Amino acid sequence: MPDALSIVVVEADRERAFLIVEGLRVAGEFDIEVISSPSGLARQIQMRDPDVVLIDIADPSRDALEELTLASGPKDRPVAIFADRSADGLSAAAVEAGVSAYVVDGLQPARLKPVLDAAIARFRLFQRMRTELAETKRALEERKVIDRAKGMVMKARGVGEDEAYALLRKAAMDQNKRVAEVAQALVTAAGLLA
Repeated sequence: MPDALSIVVVEADRERAFLIVEGLRVAGEFDIEVISSPSGLARQIQMRDPDVVLIDIADPSRDALEELTLASGPKDRPVAIFADRSADGLSAAAVEAGVSAYVVDGLQPARLKPVLDAAIARFRLFQRMRTELAETKRALEERKVIDRAKGMVMKARGVGEDEAYALLRKAAMDQNKRVAEVAQALVTAAGLLA
């Protein structure tokens, strides 16, 4: 993220928005924009494409929380929610929805910077975990395709597993492709011929 973080503050109350902006200005160098109307929030946030979204809500309901969370794009950027009150289970629901920080007991200017720092760190951690999970799933799927292709080569050529894999690997090197790509092509071709 750049040196001066861009922050979108979602706050309908003008006075509270002013306090939040002043608290952020004291806390550091930020590019701050305030969205006062929740209508079209997703579009407004997408247009601004901030580094962080900060939402201040007095008494969130589960529906309002879910709508705000989805609109603010928690998979794309850190989202911090400050609530004056919170019903049972709302903080867990917020975390499950991807919110990086959910702070109850209102927004206090002195707490802004540490909460934003924690939200950003937590977002980055979960982003790395999502990336690792996606890579692991992809590798597992590739492994399944390679095993299937090996089985097809073993049956067609009457060779063992090691030799079948060596043939796939040689074909991949000859075509300047990955073994998984060659295996997928073989499985796809076999499916068309069956």
